[in-house]
Amino acid sequence: MPDSGVPDFGVPGSGVPGKTIGPRMFTDTRPTTAPRPLRPSTAARRPLVAARRALARHRVFTVVLVLAAALRVITMLGYRPAQLYWYDSFTYLDTAVHLRPSATFHPIGYPLLLRALLPFHSVTVIAAVQHLLGLATGAVIYALLRRRSLPGWGASLATVPALFDASFLRLEHAVLSDTQFIFLIVTGVAVLMWSPRLSPRAAAVAGLLFAAAALTRTIALPLLVLVLLVLAVRRAGWRPLAALVLAGTLPLAAYAGWYRAHHGAFALSGADGVALWARTMTFADCSVIDPPADEARLCPNGTVVDAASEYVWAPGASLNRLPGDRFSHNALARSFALRAVAAQPLDYLREVAKDTSLAFPWTPVPHPKRVNAAFGFALGDWALPAQPLIDQVRREYDPGIRGLYSVRPYADFLVAYQYPAYLRGPMLAAILLAGAAGAVLRWRSVLLPWAVAVGLLVGPVAVLDFDHRYVLPVIPVACLAAALAVREAAEALRPVLRRVRR
Repeated sequence: MPDSGVPDFGVPGSGVPGKTIGPRMFTDTRPTTAPRPLRPSTAARRPLVAARRALARHRVFTVVLVLAAALRVITMLGYRPAQLYWYDSFTYLDTAVHLRPSATFHPIGYPLLLRALLPFHSVTVIAAVQHLLGLATGAVIYALLRRRSLPGWGASLATVPALFDASFLRLEHAVLSDTQFIFLIVTGVAVLMWSPRLSPRAAAVAGLLFAAAALTRTIALPLLVLVLLVLAVRRAGWRPLAALVLAGTLPLAAYAGWYRAHHGAFALSGADGVALWARTMTFADCSVIDPPADEARLCPNGTVVDAASEYVWAPGASLNRLPGDRFSHNALARSFALRAVAAQPLDYLREVAKDTSLAFPWTPVPHPKRVNAAFGFALGDWALPAQPLIDQVRREYDPGIRGLYSVRPYADFLVAYQYPAYLRGPMLAAILLAGAAGAVLRWRSVLLPWAVAVGLLVGPVAVLDFDHRYVLPVIPVACLAAALAVREAAEALRPVLRRVRR
């Protein structure tokens, strides 16, 4: 008989199956048939069925990811062995072999990755791993946006600049810290935004990721403070904030202690003062600053270069005329720079705004003029300079290190590809404006990635100078903020459209 929802105790002795009632629940006493065991072939097919279903749910992004991977394979085939820059790439590789805190611009984060890859003794392997990190960055953005209810095509669209812009292909192919830095920042933001309510565990994981980013590039240190402020405004709770602070600061404090043991100062690098001093050389007026005698030696001395960062290396700049290595005067340079900013705050802000605006022209502006602002894929064979450090790295890290050379026809394709596959300045401005609108209208979901994107754009200019390379970390996070803003706008307009249709 059909189950009416009322317990049926059956008829004793009638053979009619019933239900017996226990102290807590009803137990069905009707005989059940044991499930048939799966055939081996059926069990083996289960992963394949699950994979097919996953591909069906994410077929747009699967196509996007496959095409992006193909571009990276072409890059590795077209330019061999990897892009090496004097002197950044070689100081990273040297630090990886002789693990010690660097007294210049480069903390230990990226050399730790290079150290993990040391058994391969190949810069080509480094480039391959970085290309995988680039793909993983796109996957993290896609996963977060799908979790935030964006359709597959919308989430895939947000990953296109990071996965297909030719500048990212070049960056991933170079022995530089930027690709690792981008992955850590994007993943840290994704962890913070994964759930509507931030847990202490997630906050601790994000803190570790931001700490790793700060040990890769020190500009992530003020980003950690910015993230804390945004989460405090969102009222994330004191426990997640405390977890973020502890997880974010303890690794940095440990590294600073290690740095102090080697260099005598509790710091993450020995170049922050030199960098900020170079920033001030574009506006400093010592008649206004009135520095003490020891700092007055760092006043502008008439040497003029076309970018703030060039003062770090210009032989005629006042810092480089002091006895000893430029970085040995880091504390003095920091003191002068802070005094200059305090005495001329409007001049400082003007220079920062002017250089930040270089991110937005349609045609990239070389800054400094000696560099190639974009479209760096070319045909040729570029020899390395004759430097003792290069010979040492060749002996200790990769015996096959040599200058980059192009291979046709793969390089021909990339040379042509790079011109349409470039995010122009006005497009970046539009993406940032979309994120800004979302940060105002739906600040709880959009403010965090948008604030991080703006911090990544302005921060390097504020502490040193503008560089087109430094704009690339902005793009993935800005696209994330813009995609969330569009989604929030669509949700807000949906009730209005329903009323109109009625």
